[in-house]
Amino acid sequence: MSSVSREGSLQAPTRHPLGQKNPDFYDETKIFDEMERVFDICHGCRRCVSLCQSFPTLFDLVDESPTLEVDGIKRKDYWEVVDQCYLCDLCYLTKCPYVPPHEWDVDFPHLMLRAKALGFKKGRTKLRDKVITSTDKIGKLASIPIVVNIVNAVNRNEQTRALLETAIGIHADARLPEYHSDTLSKRTHHHKADLTQVTATNKTNGKIAIFGTCYGEYNEPHLGEDLMAVFEHNNIPTMIVPNTVCCGMPKLELGDLDSVDVLKEHNIEIMAKLVDEGWDIISPVPSCTLQFKQELPLMYPEDESVIKVQQAFFDPFEYLMLRNKAGLLNTDFKNHLGTISYHVACHQRVQRIGMKTRDVLSLVPGTVIDTIERCSGHDGTYAIKEEFHQDSMKILKPVVNRVKKAAAEFYTSDCPMAGHHISAGLNDGSETVHPISLLKQAYGI
Repeated sequence: MSSVSREGSLQAPTRHPLGQKNPDFYDETKIFDEMERVFDICHGCRRCVSLCQSFPTLFDLVDESPTLEVDGIKRKDYWEVVDQCYLCDLCYLTKCPYVPPHEWDVDFPHLMLRAKALGFKKGRTKLRDKVITSTDKIGKLASIPIVVNIVNAVNRNEQTRALLETAIGIHADARLPEYHSDTLSKRTHHHKADLTQVTATNKTNGKIAIFGTCYGEYNEPHLGEDLMAVFEHNNIPTMIVPNTVCCGMPKLELGDLDSVDVLKEHNIEIMAKLVDEGWDIISPVPSCTLQFKQELPLMYPEDESVIKVQQAFFDPFEYLMLRNKAGLLNTDFKNHLGTISYHVACHQRVQRIGMKTRDVLSLVPGTVIDTIERCSGHDGTYAIKEEFHQDSMKILKPVVNRVKKAAAEFYTSDCPMAGHHISAGLNDGSETVHPISLLKQAYGI
């Protein structure tokens, strides 16, 4: 076997378990030594400069250092790179040629996650960030009748938004999600799945439990309703998974791994039982899907229930294409969709399932889809923070330019927050429509 170092890898990327239970995981010296090693590799490559702001920040630090190398950067300034990473995972799966099994073993996102976890333990995390990632608590409070009207009014008012920016660092121009007192669980409380005819395939069990997500529960409950309508139109019985909590992705991105552990224990127990009963699982938000398909299995690789849920979890359009392959997808579309600008969400791209949303929508006659494979820069919380909002708009700009150029009848993203971020970037009064809602429209239901 050759001992010559290879420039890049032609093998499929693999991933190591996160190893958060290892005593060395929080060792500050080892973390910073590894960051110096990886940063030096990134500096010599620079392929990721067009992704998030982590890389321009790193390269600026190098170029402004006295040595023009990574060894010239003060280690305390490494945090500037860490703070810019929002774990989109694109560098790992779309750009970096040195990910494992390459001998250089670069996993930039999970190294940043490890540093974020250290920062959380050291008390670097702002109170604002702890609050805005507590999505269940905010959602329950903001969705209380009467309170919901106040919250939505405050979020839309220029004067109160200016106060929010001054008081807690929520950028006054960032679009904040609307809240609903008529939540997804309330809307679907009386729904009963018709299990008299369940048609399985070699890869799907034919009945779906929808993990509604905290965003789908409180901010856009119609997404869960539209999922139910589309799947049941395809003779797939559905239910909303009851009594769930946040998937834990916001806390993961914060480095609050103890909170991730608590949320995981709650959700996995519920969903593992459903898997045992023969249910497949989907969610309307790619980040939540990725949490169960990738991040939790890498954190808990020996937890049989986590792996059980992982193997039963699907992206909605991935599932529909599997049904189509088996000849079971309803293709009797009543309405054309015309031209669609389709933003491919980062956390869907890195699931390594291909463009299943594009493939399903392309089945609708008379539909032309322009795919946009660029990060929107939203991340759920990054875009609303005072110190990062302008950076997020910079990252978003190429996406907005593509949408403008296409002049399509619809623009859409599997990530509803990314879709609304695009609407904010366009700032022309138009609004995004989620792909599942477009499919429902095509069916005429």
